[in-house]
Amino acid sequence: MERRAGQLRRRAGPKGEQEDPPSGGEPPSGSAESSGRVGGNAEAHGGPDLVQWTRHMEAVKMELLDQLQGQLLELLDRAMSEAVQSYPPQGGPPSDSLSKTQEPFLKKRKVFIIRKSLLDELMEVQHFRTIYHMFIAGLCVFIISTLAIDFIDEGRLMLEFDLLIFSFGQLPLALMTWVPMFLSTLLVPYQALWLWARSQAGGVWKLGMGLGCMLLVAHIALLGVLPVHVASEYQLPPASCSVLVFEQVRFLMKSYSFLREAVPGILHAKGGKGVQAPSFSSYFYFLFCPTLIYRETYPRTPNVKWNYVAKNFAQALGCLLYACFILGRLCVPVFANMSREPFSTRALVLSVMHATLPGIFMLLLIFFAFLHCWLNAFAEMLRFGDRMFYRDWWNSTSFSNYYRTWNVVVHDWLYSYVYQDGLWLLGGQARRAAMVGVFLVSAVVHEYIFGFVLGFFYPVMLILFLVIGGPMNFLMNDRHTGPAWNVLMWTMLFLGQGIQLSLYCQEWYARRHCPLSQTTFWGLVTPRSWSCHT
Repeated sequence: MERRAGQLRRRAGPKGEQEDPPSGGEPPSGSAESSGRVGGNAEAHGGPDLVQWTRHMEAVKMELLDQLQGQLLELLDRAMSEAVQSYPPQGGPPSDSLSKTQEPFLKKRKVFIIRKSLLDELMEVQHFRTIYHMFIAGLCVFIISTLAIDFIDEGRLMLEFDLLIFSFGQLPLALMTWVPMFLSTLLVPYQALWLWARSQAGGVWKLGMGLGCMLLVAHIALLGVLPVHVASEYQLPPASCSVLVFEQVRFLMKSYSFLREAVPGILHAKGGKGVQAPSFSSYFYFLFCPTLIYRETYPRTPNVKWNYVAKNFAQALGCLLYACFILGRLCVPVFANMSREPFSTRALVLSVMHATLPGIFMLLLIFFAFLHCWLNAFAEMLRFGDRMFYRDWWNSTSFSNYYRTWNVVVHDWLYSYVYQDGLWLLGGQARRAAMVGVFLVSAVVHEYIFGFVLGFFYPVMLILFLVIGGPMNFLMNDRHTGPAWNVLMWTMLFLGQGIQLSLYCQEWYARRHCPLSQTTFWGLVTPRSWSCHT
């Protein structure tokens, strides 16, 4: 831009100096004025031209970038597809010895590469950082509001963390329960695999298979019974229950992935030749790295950025405080006494509408705190290279795309071990049946997690996820790409979060205001909020 303006000035200069100045060195009268007037006219005419030229170059730049991006993505996809096709299964035979029914599934194995999380890339853009700063400002406003209200009502400044302290009550007991769960996951699946590998090599297949299966049954029983018993016996609060149930599900999914990836190599070994169990160090690393798909090795970054780790843990803590403020200021005052009032459809609808805003805030906070901050912190500490824990789910125009991009970590596990294995068992024909199986497994596990954390069975998530989300996955498919579909997606997310938050909060307080006089099975599974109204 400066070069263009300089050229315009140089062009205007000679026009004002065409006539030689008279002797005596004084310029002729009016020459300065005429020179300035001509130069000014040139700059005035050059201004719009310069703006148009800049806009034109920006358009050319964007067009070139779009073309290069499309070509680069096509080349990378082709290279990854060729690499996956030539890569044999973990511990299995070469690709040319595989049956035709196995080949299509090996082409879609999870491929790990070094890449940043999407939000880390977007944070490099100033405009997106401003949106992030707006959320921080919102947290500051919540804190200032709390301080001001407390000062006006109580006459002194104080911050109440009663909700936070209650939610994490008995946390040491939950951590003590975690230790045997971790030790069982660390030792039993690997020992069972080792027994199978040794028995295959030594010819004592039945004995090794029996001992390994007995160990796995004991391992599953421990993970299934111990956390449930501790949570129900000691009445653990929600956050402490969350620690147990998330670790329980994570250990089960990791155990299955390890065995699913390693066992085929042992089974395909002929006469015990070439049988070799994965190294214990790789399995130990897998238990902590932020993925549910086992591989012998993963791409690693060269070093650890400890300031990045501290930043992500601090952001996760900030999201936790943010969530407590939202629940304490926007939800507790509304739902605490709702079960004591007479039931009305108007009150129910208003409560759902009131819960939409805090509900979507909770969704965004859970996404940012766990899927971005928490997983990236552990990935950085372990130098885990593939940070694609989510994709651009906020741009989704269909439910199918939203389910694929919201939580890539869990989606990869469901796709690899439920969808693809189910499709293989069904002969590769019933894709819709395999997809329904994925929805069923996901819905049941989500409902189990909610029931475990809250301490009661109220199938709101099951109905929304399976009864409504399942059909919408087929109706709102990837063929809908217009902006109106993205607006519809966000509208349904707002309403869905409002329904969940409203109904779960009502049931939580109803069970405290109207306890059962006699514990029965139907009393435990029947929603208390339907009858607890005075």
